[in-house]
Amino acid sequence: MQAQDIRPPAQPKPKTHVYGIITGCVAVIAVLGAGWLGIQYQKHTLEIEQLTESATEANLQYQAELAVASSTATALSDELSSLKKNLENLADDYKDERNRNEEFEDQIRDLSSTLGDLDKLAKIDEELLQKYSKVYFLNENYIPERVSKIDDKYVLEDKGDQYFHARAIDHLEDMFKDAARDDIDLKVISAYRSFDEQTDLKGQFTQVYGSGANTFSADQGYSEHQLGTTLDLTVAGVGGTYTNFAQTDAYEWLLDNAHKHGFIISYPEDNGFYIFEPWHWRFVGQDLAQDLNRKNESFYDLEQREINEYLLELFD
Repeated sequence: MQAQDIRPPAQPKPKTHVYGIITGCVAVIAVLGAGWLGIQYQKHTLEIEQLTESATEANLQYQAELAVASSTATALSDELSSLKKNLENLADDYKDERNRNEEFEDQIRDLSSTLGDLDKLAKIDEELLQKYSKVYFLNENYIPERVSKIDDKYVLEDKGDQYFHARAIDHLEDMFKDAARDDIDLKVISAYRSFDEQTDLKGQFTQVYGSGANTFSADQGYSEHQLGTTLDLTVAGVGGTYTNFAQTDAYEWLLDNAHKHGFIISYPEDNGFYIFEPWHWRFVGQDLAQDLNRKNESFYDLEQREINEYLLELFD
């Protein structure tokens, strides 16, 4: 039998040794950690300083740029304000110039109108609105600028050719047509008469009526008939019996309507020149005729200067 090798059991190491190792490791780790943390802290501190420095530089640059921008904005604002003021001044200047141009255009129009009126007036015979009957003399050489033959259908039978002022004959024919629509058949007994014809007529009346002819017949040069704008009217039923014309519907129609066509009765009742002549009608233009009718005035009651104001519109 072999002898057995008997060893005593192993003794455990003391715990203090393990603790020492652990403590040492922790200490090492702590030292290393502290160092690393220190390095990281320094690194972060440096980064913060760099960021702070960059931020400061950026802020300074921003402040500088802001100052430049603010200065530029102020300059632009001042420039804009100046430009706005200049535009306002230009606008005011434009308005003033436009107003001056409009005033000038108005003056040109007024001048043109005046020149046109003067030209028109120069082409109108001023004798056509003169007061003649025992007032103003029309010389023996006077004749109308132009006369036109009155349509035979408007002339009393056996009175031959009758003539009327060419620039007023349209007004006469319009009056005849207007009367016809109201069943009034007006007829012309006598219209334009020359100086010589009036002389002959007055001579005939004087032979028959003596000085009494002066109450109804004008001397040559004083007759409205010589103007070519005056005529004696009747109707077939009365014929040449002048005085009876006042009792006709035709006469009443003329009193109510002749002025619309520019005709007036020259010698109404109670006139101071001749006997009442209901047959004797003169063209004086629509404006004057209508004003006389509206005011219930007679042509010979007006001053000549008042009458002359209507000359421009005589044939309108």
